[in-house]
Amino acid sequence: MNSSGLDFVVHFSIGCVVLACLSPAVGRAAETDAPVFRAGAAISNITPPLGSYIVGNWERPQATHIHDDLHVRSLVLDDGEGRVAIVICDNLHIDQATYDEARKQLHDKTGMPPDHILLASTHTHSGPPSTQGRVVPGEELSEYQRFLVNRIVDGVLCATNNLEPAQIGWGSAEEPTQVFCRRWHLSDPSLMVSPFGKQDKVRMNPPRGHKALVKPAGPTDPEIAFLTVRSVDGRPIALLANYSLHYVGGVPKGHISADYFGVFADRIQELLGADRLDPPFVGMLSNGTSGDINNINFRNPRPKSGPYEQMRRVAHMVAEKVYEACEAIEYHDYVRLDGRLSDLTLQARKPDEATLEWARAIQDKPEEQTQLKERIYAGRALGLKDRPDQVDIRLQTLRIGEVGIAAIPFEVFAQTGLDLKEKGPLPVTFTISHANGAYGYLPTPAQHELGGYETWLGTNRVAVDSEPAIVARLLEQFGELAGE
Repeated sequence: MNSSGLDFVVHFSIGCVVLACLSPAVGRAAETDAPVFRAGAAISNITPPLGSYIVGNWERPQATHIHDDLHVRSLVLDDGEGRVAIVICDNLHIDQATYDEARKQLHDKTGMPPDHILLASTHTHSGPPSTQGRVVPGEELSEYQRFLVNRIVDGVLCATNNLEPAQIGWGSAEEPTQVFCRRWHLSDPSLMVSPFGKQDKVRMNPPRGHKALVKPAGPTDPEIAFLTVRSVDGRPIALLANYSLHYVGGVPKGHISADYFGVFADRIQELLGADRLDPPFVGMLSNGTSGDINNINFRNPRPKSGPYEQMRRVAHMVAEKVYEACEAIEYHDYVRLDGRLSDLTLQARKPDEATLEWARAIQDKPEEQTQLKERIYAGRALGLKDRPDQVDIRLQTLRIGEVGIAAIPFEVFAQTGLDLKEKGPLPVTFTISHANGAYGYLPTPAQHELGGYETWLGTNRVAVDSEPAIVARLLEQFGELAGE
């Protein structure tokens, strides 16, 4: 494994015996010096001012209204030997340089090992930009990126201040009605032409109810995996869920919103009866492997829905499934914590000469003679020309009791998450995407063969064989955490 420029501790481990039961474990009472499991959580606000640009769609409107605030939600776990922090940010995606600075400051201030700090974004499409140099670390951090660093650090420090003796449990539920593959095989080739003028075999987000629809191009993952922590007297502290749904949307132009991720946090708090607690309860929903998934059933016409209505519907359904599953889970007085973080070098995708000639020709034409997507991808192709041929990404795995969490800095396809669940050595496994960096989409090699938006140069920025290499490294790290 490669080491990063931040001197990451790749093989730091804090092994402890897993003792699990609802009441204090037999024999533990006599061990007066036995370590105590603790948990703490906190929220910090990262809402930008009005006038900030909003990213996530083809255009970048200025924010004119804040519908609901954006937050950093932090959970810190402590097994008496060391700590793990999981931080979920309401943002489209955050670049590696910003995360690295936050991780460095947290390590300096708390001594927490870098491989035990997981930082990820939700992928809301109604927030400000916080990426730069997605293939290569950029220049100086922007004002908003520096603000994000400070708020991430503040959130984890406050969660650490809130640490108290706790119990932890985990479980899962399923909500298959809100996850659909958004890549489709169609019978009409004219509906599957890329901005580069090439023929694709599938299309992202085809016309709803169209007669040319044949079949989805990939699987979905309906599982909602979750961790929940409570005080020893049963007061809810935090709940971290994971669902493989891209985002929901339905946000008016110019509105800032945390999307259904924020609604879930509010709803699970309400269902658990955790309002107005001290310290406050923290609900968290992380983005799973949703790079090719949304909640649109393309077989049916678009139903009428007002602003924010659909995201509330989806978030409430997901939260209610988690709440029901919480009724049956077993809480543990003590679990083992461990983590791995390593760099993996990937080949960057570069435009060939024919693509560069096409891009220059598009840029030479008057704007009215070109399409928006042509201009966007011509600019992206030319921008990638002089980038380095390789990129170092950060891959992370955590072990929390019998739960394994993978963290990947891409928009990851559902098949990748399903493969990690099937092949991982721990009983429960899920993946948090948009973590520790932002490098675009990560199609599997089979999906690359089909083409489509997620595979286009400029949307996908790393080599076609990158996904298998990432899965292999993560499984290697999981093996180390499981003692294999």
